Amino acid sequence: MSGSAVITRVIVAALIIVAIPVAGIAQQPVKIFDAHLHYNQEPNPFYPLERVLDIFRRNNVAGILANSRPNKGTHQLVDAKAPGLWVVPFIRPYRTRDDVQNWSTDPAIYDLIEAEYKRGYFRGVGEFHIYGEAAQRQLVKRVVDFAAERNLYLLAHCDEAALSILLAHNRSAKIIWAHTGFSTPTARVRELLETYPELAGELSYRGGLTDGEGKLAAEWRELFTRHSDRFLLGSDTWINERWFGYDAIVQTYRGWLAQLPEAQARRIAHGNAERLFGGKIE
Repeated sequence: MSGSAVITRVIVAALIIVAIPVAGIAQQPVKIFDAHLHYNQEPNPFYPLERVLDIFRRNNVAGILANSRPNKGTHQLVDAKAPGLWVVPFIRPYRTRDDVQNWSTDPAIYDLIEAEYKRGYFRGVGEFHIYGEAAQRQLVKRVVDFAAERNLYLLAHCDEAALSILLAHNRSAKIIWAHTGFSTPTARVRELLETYPELAGELSYRGGLTDGEGKLAAEWRELFTRHSDRFLLGSDTWINERWFGYDAIVQTYRGWLAQLPEAQARRIAHGNAERLFGGKIE
């Protein structure tokens, strides 16, 4: 073997050795902030806390927006102080399933929100459900004002009519639109984002993101190009089946995130949550 051939082999081998850790880093899945997480307890959670934390670990979920019915589940997630998990707690205005329908007419709910806020660590109120003209109710406006005055976010599961009313209640309101309207036309979503600078969209159950084979829809690719700084991912573990399917939910997100430019994907995966809530994914 000639001297030049030996040198060439040495150089190639060195390049391979250097490339291995670089490739390993590139293949690490992007960390996810789950912006719609329920750890409901009626009266007990389906999964013990340690199993829930393990689900987060194996899916590289390093942050969660926690809200639960009742709020005991959120308290437990905060108190766990799990390494590598950033918990952003929201006050849920629900004690039981009945409150999903009745919260906006029950004065005791406002007292609940005030009492929970005194814990000192909550960053928002919600998820709450409200539709159409029901958003005009005085209690709803009080909750919106309560949040706006304290720089809290609102996680609102609502139709477009209710969303407009919530935004009109207080110009300082910061609203995360749960499910981004489910099926609201993409062009209308864009219009709303461009009209209301404090509005963000959470994407669990959002229809039309991909085709039947997992390819990102062209209209959503274009919307993310314009507004990748306005969207969050969520699992919405409102029933046990969502916990069963948690791995698949996260993998579906990863499937279409991988089709975006890296900067856009990272913003949606966790960067927007870091900016909104003033934290850092570890």
